Amino acid sequence: MDIFLELPLGWAILALFCGAMVRSNATYWLGRGAAAGARRTSLEKHLDSPVMKRAERLMDRFGPFAVTLCFLTIGLQTAVIASAGIARMHLVRFLPAVVAGSIIWAVVYATVGLAAVAAWLGLVLASPAAAVVIAILLLGVLVFLLWRRKRRERAAKAEEAREAA
Repeated sequence: MDIFLELPLGWAILALFCGAMVRSNATYWLGRGAAAGARRTSLEKHLDSPVMKRAERLMDRFGPFAVTLCFLTIGLQTAVIASAGIARMHLVRFLPAVVAGSIIWAVVYATVGLAAVAAWLGLVLASPAAAVVIAILLLGVLVFLLWRRKRRERAAKAEEAREAA
């Protein structure tokens, strides 16, 4: 990480962009390879099923948006990009989406992301106890927000059920 912090911003963005492109394209081609290998097994009937064909059409239609936006998530990038490979998203749709996503990711990570990671590592090194307390507080906020969203969804469903009755 320090290597990116020492680079001028433009070079850091370029390096991160190249890394994102390599990683995402490798993941896509691993997904395609897994699907091709599965076609040589008893799974072939599932891969050629109407449901999978519909998934491939949906991936071609909406997949580029999902691929681009997945770069703004944590922990979802690999699943979305591998799914694009498994569903055999056409390269004319995949490549522009992954280029756009990689640019977005590189800019965000080179500006805000690296600074946040550097601050976090500095805090961990300076005061591990403070880092644990902050991590617990952030986890608590996340749990609260998820709980509140679930509660609102349940209330909305209950309201719809009352209106329908």
